[in-house]
Amino acid sequence: MQFQHHNNAEKGEFFLNDAEGQCIAEITYIWRDASTIVADHTWVDDSLRGQGVARQLLDVLVEYAREQQLKIVPVCTYVDVMFKRDQSLLDVAA
Repeated sequence: MQFQHHNNAEKGEFFLNDAEGQCIAEITYIWRDASTIVADHTWVDDSLRGQGVARQLLDVLVEYAREQQLKIVPVCTYVDVMFKRDQSLLDVAA
């Protein structure tokens, strides 16, 4: 899957649109400061549930954080649970 990314000085998101241009999956974040983002929301359309799309979105966000040398505050319930379950994500945890 090829996720798109929007980012500005206040917030950002990685998302997936369907063929009609409708958003069918997203993970969003808010900039806390120049080195920290707050992962605040993850959503996947019912048509994609059970296919690991939420984890793919999280992996893309984590990759972005590593590339940009950012830390992530896991406010979103899904992100928080995954940070607790997967020790490989701790390097980007704020």
